[in-house]
Amino acid sequence: MDQFEEAYESYKQQGTPQANQSDSAAGKEEIIAVRKNEEDNIIAIKTDSGRELDYPTALVEAKAGNLANVDVFHKYGRDILRSEPDGIKENNLDQLPEF
Repeated sequence: MDQFEEAYESYKQQGTPQANQSDSAAGKEEIIAVRKNEEDNIIAIKTDSGRELDYPTALVEAKAGNLANVDVFHKYGRDILRSEPDGIKENNLDQLPEF
């Protein structure tokens, strides 16, 4: 293993305890369903507490750290809501059931 692989493995080990913490214990809501428009774009989300949020409100909630397992990034000249990359396709926002 070279120095770059060792550094990366060390980095991964540092993140493991935090990654295993429960987001619900931290008071964050999980997104359980989405609503899409005719062009298959997500226009709203539903959380595990039953709240239904339009897309702009979901962005505000995500930026405030109130939604679990999502990130906000800037692309196409605007903010975009995205599932945290974890390698599990089934929990991606596009894969969630619709409401």
